[in-house]
Amino acid sequence: MWGRSRWAETRGSCCLCRVDRFLMVKHSRVGIGLLGASKMSVGKSHTDRQWWKEAVVYQIYPASFNDTNNDGRGDVNGVTEKLDYLKDLGVDVVWLSPIYDSPQVDNGYDIADYKKIYPPYGTLEDVDRLIQELGRRGMKLVMDLVVNHTSDQHPCFLESRSSKSNPKRDWYIWRKPKYDVEGKPGPPNNWNQILGEAHSAWIFDETTQEYYFAAFTPQQPDLNWENPDVRASVYDILRFWLDRGVAGFRMDVINLISKDQSFPDAEVVIPGQPYQPATQHFANGPRLHEFLGEMRREALDKYDQMTVGEMPFIYDDKEFLKIVHQKDGFLNMVFHFELVDIDSERGDVPGDARMSVGNWDVSDLRRIISRWQRIMIDGGGWNSLYCENHDQSRSVSHYCDDSDEYREYGSKLLAMMETTLSGTLFVYQGEELGMRNVPLEWEPEEYKDIEVNEMYPNDQEKLQKARRALRAKARDNGRTPMQWDSSPNGGFCPEEVTPWMRVNDDYPVVNAAAQTKPEATSSVYHFWQRLVTLRKENAGALVHGGFELIDETNPDVFSYVRVADSGEKWVVVLNFTGHSATWENPKWGLQWVAGNYADGLDKVQSGGTDLVHLRPWEGLIARQPCN
Repeated sequence: MWGRSRWAETRGSCCLCRVDRFLMVKHSRVGIGLLGASKMSVGKSHTDRQWWKEAVVYQIYPASFNDTNNDGRGDVNGVTEKLDYLKDLGVDVVWLSPIYDSPQVDNGYDIADYKKIYPPYGTLEDVDRLIQELGRRGMKLVMDLVVNHTSDQHPCFLESRSSKSNPKRDWYIWRKPKYDVEGKPGPPNNWNQILGEAHSAWIFDETTQEYYFAAFTPQQPDLNWENPDVRASVYDILRFWLDRGVAGFRMDVINLISKDQSFPDAEVVIPGQPYQPATQHFANGPRLHEFLGEMRREALDKYDQMTVGEMPFIYDDKEFLKIVHQKDGFLNMVFHFELVDIDSERGDVPGDARMSVGNWDVSDLRRIISRWQRIMIDGGGWNSLYCENHDQSRSVSHYCDDSDEYREYGSKLLAMMETTLSGTLFVYQGEELGMRNVPLEWEPEEYKDIEVNEMYPNDQEKLQKARRALRAKARDNGRTPMQWDSSPNGGFCPEEVTPWMRVNDDYPVVNAAAQTKPEATSSVYHFWQRLVTLRKENAGALVHGGFELIDETNPDVFSYVRVADSGEKWVVVLNFTGHSATWENPKWGLQWVAGNYADGLDKVQSGGTDLVHLRPWEGLIARQPCN
């Protein structure tokens, strides 16, 4: 795929769950159907047109967005200050990663107070002003909801661990030690931590001589959702924010809230390691649907809101559809991980080896995307569309060639794909600029994420050997500060202030000020801006329309058709390789409307040939008006 260049070293292939193949058609049949000589099914379109389906959501990682109080961290007022930038891009909804009060062990995903703001980020009054300013621009705010676990500094956990008789004891998951044949006490079972697989997920507490369960880190104890008082407290948090004007929630690992209450030992899949992956026992548990249904009834259904659930460790299509079915589901949409895990190598399921890097090709990309388009369109569910977020590497580095020669083309290619698929579009801060992963030359100490520290604790030798994996997969790649201009620190904070995390070295070239200039018409930002407008103006096809692949055997090109109920059709042709490729033009009377090379459309429209010759990372979008 990469012409076996150096880029092959940092790409990979996913270990897919079962793929339900559906009938594809060759060029000739697709061409006949599009020209109207015969009928070809491209899947039904969506008729339930809720506001959140056509919305463009922009995720902000608060610590890294915009620092206005000169402490080296972003803040809520920094978001408010940049709302016109987001409005000009075409953003409808701002999603904030956690801004609640937190010890910041896991960068805010360890929450100590859900109704208070982390002081460096601001105050509740600052959030109220942000909501007001968003409303003035016709925009909305979505908050990050983290209720599978809290911080170990949350008042409820401090009470819970104070004594076995405390009323809050059962708000968390406590178990007695398990004794081995020699009478030595140990964890209740062999489950390991998600962010540190060599460690037990059970943490011993000296005060009460029992273990509490913490799936991610010792500082993030899991709540006991079996306790109705816990659930009532969560619903109170939801209503608190919805009453302030928040328009919905992204729900962090929400499918982990129901666990197998027998807490059995997990199967040994990593020989020689005392603690084993156990997600089959604490993800998608027996009461998940019950809890989500109760959440809807007690809080969500009373408001006009959107919900998106982060749901790792689900590999059953039917389970996804039960969660997001437009009539009987519990959430509007979910984040699955099959696409972002396209290069995860070890294991039988995606996501069980975050730092593994293998090989993948266009057929993998085509299979995954077409699979999810079909699942949701045909099954009455709804997709979320994303290529990067705060937990992933930068998409141009992940899927394309982020060299100076091809970074812009790859960034635009991904924009063409994301804006022309069915689902709600999520753009991560800096994606619209083509921001890329940190340089390979950065020393390991530049990485701030607890995941890296848990995987390589105080082991500089392992860290040095892991440089390439970290550059490809570490969550820090998506968390470097936003690059606003070419001034020191990229305009994120003043020159005399040290940012909480180092700014990517390419900020003098890759930054918002350079790309938003009116004369910078070919910039990645302006390309995103035009495609977002195109998507909104043609939502009947590009958001809600049917979907079908074209040419499933092309080794280099991913191409597909989107069709509106009106009969209007859109064709997307994407060369996902670092070398030239060809695509057979079936002569459908297409009007080529967008391309990521400046002379791309002129080349196609004046070609006069059945073959379209595509340069590395070149993409084209065409329209065929209805008859």
